[in-house]
Amino acid sequence: SRRPSLWDHLNWQASLTFFEPSELAIAEFIIGNINEDGYLALSPEAVAAELQQPLEKVEKVRDQIKMFDPPGCGSLTLTEVLLSQMDSLNLQDEIARKIVSDYLPYLQKSDHQELARILNLSLQELKLHLDLIKNLEPTPGRKYSEDKTIYVTPDIYVLKEDEEWKVYINEEGLPRLRLNQFYNRLMQAGVKDDQETARFLREKMKQALWFIRSLDQRKRTIYRVAKYIVERQKEFLDKGIDYIKPMTLLEVARELGLHESTIGRVVANKYMMTPLGLYPLKFFFHKSLSGTYGEGVSSLKIKERIKKLIENEDRANPLSDDEIVDILSKENIQIARRTVAKYRGQLNLPPSHIRKKKFMMEEVR
Repeated sequence: SRRPSLWDHLNWQASLTFFEPSELAIAEFIIGNINEDGYLALSPEAVAAELQQPLEKVEKVRDQIKMFDPPGCGSLTLTEVLLSQMDSLNLQDEIARKIVSDYLPYLQKSDHQELARILNLSLQELKLHLDLIKNLEPTPGRKYSEDKTIYVTPDIYVLKEDEEWKVYINEEGLPRLRLNQFYNRLMQAGVKDDQETARFLREKMKQALWFIRSLDQRKRTIYRVAKYIVERQKEFLDKGIDYIKPMTLLEVARELGLHESTIGRVVANKYMMTPLGLYPLKFFFHKSLSGTYGEGVSSLKIKERIKKLIENEDRANPLSDDEIVDILSKENIQIARRTVAKYRGQLNLPPSHIRKKKFMMEEVR
């Protein structure tokens, strides 16, 4: 399969985050001006002027985009990228934040000795904070910049057992880590008289434990999100696409007590194998449109209906977007013509006059 582009990935998250039209328009404009490294190529002032929107509103939208996956996209500077990633990962290291905010030139010159002196730290203590910074990504868009074919291994398996849908995590893709007890014994026995080394080892052990617990937490979060998706989409799994329900990142975040950006990171590039086939977790997230009686109708279901209507139309007299609106209205689905046009475009289906012209040319041949 093809890896989605950085802009596809960010726009997908924007479509599930911004429901106010002007905010979505700002988000799409910002995303369209993010370069391959993930940096915003325009100033927020230029965005505000171009869209005739308040600067405060532009900055509010940009702050939310910076929390999308990959975190930091839409930033203007390296400092902003790194601080955004620390916020996204909830890293509370105040010294690391201070280094990123005020002392990046010392890192760029590798002047660790002077930086340690300024911060009143030993070199070993400074290294602990620098290790955290080194694990951040200075060019957050980079992992999406290479256009290459990827081979997908499911992260989650969904099976029906005894009339119940069960969720299983694919353990093969998860690393199995444990602490090296040699260093634990060394810390307890061999460095009693060397307080600095003992402190260094304790800090490293603490970091290792935190990392292992973070991986365990990530696995539990993937399972919880997958289980919620399966519970919500039972009818889809039993009966197919016509029964898929609308679902957003915010809905899942609220139900599971997690941040919306956490759900975005969990579902990014994750795949679920079901009896109906292999699906990216992204597939299950889409907006709700209103039916006549106020019930939520999945945008994915509406796209599928539009696709079928066009596939089965009279090719000599293809359906206009207005006619599709009328048909959907009779099916208790209320949708604007511009939304039909938008969904049709996302399906790579041309307008009716182009479809008719294409049919006429085929007939002449």
